Amino acid sequence: MLPLRSRPPRADEGTGAVDEGGHVRTSWGSATDRGVRDVNEDALLAFPPVFLVADGMGGYDAGDLASRIVVEEFARLAGLPAVAADDIHACFARASQRVRDEFTGGRQGGTTIAGAAVTQVGGEAYWLVFNVGDSRVYRYADGGLEQVSVDHSVAQELADAGLIDADQVDRHRERHVLTRALGTGEPPEPDYWLLPAGSRDRLLVCTDGLTRELADDELAGLLGALPDPREVADVLVAEAVGRGARDNVTAVVVDVAPVAAGAGLSHDLAVTAPRAGTP
Repeated sequence: MLPLRSRPPRADEGTGAVDEGGHVRTSWGSATDRGVRDVNEDALLAFPPVFLVADGMGGYDAGDLASRIVVEEFARLAGLPAVAADDIHACFARASQRVRDEFTGGRQGGTTIAGAAVTQVGGEAYWLVFNVGDSRVYRYADGGLEQVSVDHSVAQELADAGLIDADQVDRHRERHVLTRALGTGEPPEPDYWLLPAGSRDRLLVCTDGLTRELADDELAGLLGALPDPREVADVLVAEAVGRGARDNVTAVVVDVAPVAAGAGLSHDLAVTAPRAGTP
């Protein structure tokens, strides 16, 4: 078993219910846009038990290919009631190998990955959060927004070392200089977190095209303003694009819904990424 960072549930939060088939009922929405770029190198997967985004690097037919490979590998888990960290890590390993195999002879391509997957601990529902790079996973609950994932960037390492303040990370000139990514030659080194899937929680999984345009307080305001995760995802991306989105923008919003008797997964929406050049 891979090491996980975890915390117990708060006294007031509870955890997501699991139905008789071992499923967690979820509802979700997703949106993506190429912004001012000619190519959309972002990709996403939004199908239980896995919700993720991948931000490709390398330009046309490189970054978009790398991020699409990630979606293809993680999509193997779609439809399972729950997954473990080893399942997720196996997807990282397969995707990494495929990306390295694709980019030979001087070609370069890579991608960030951030996401959350449903897992179970003691019969209760938990989120298994994972990331490599600077795409992010946030948790919104009771009006507060918490960044769960930690950026793998030079700026974040400076903050971790105490050389800059935490609130300077998003403004630092080396905010987008990555220290980890998938497909850059080294084996992937994802981080993992284990969080109780609180029934009042909402997760936001997004690429840095969103967080470059919207501050945390703006993200929190929009996440708390609309009950439908599909509408929230659309509004988040539209707001970033309306500000001139300097990068591709992708957002996945996920809620844990109460499980009624006999209910299973909510398949409101299942989306994988657009190819290059699509809006």
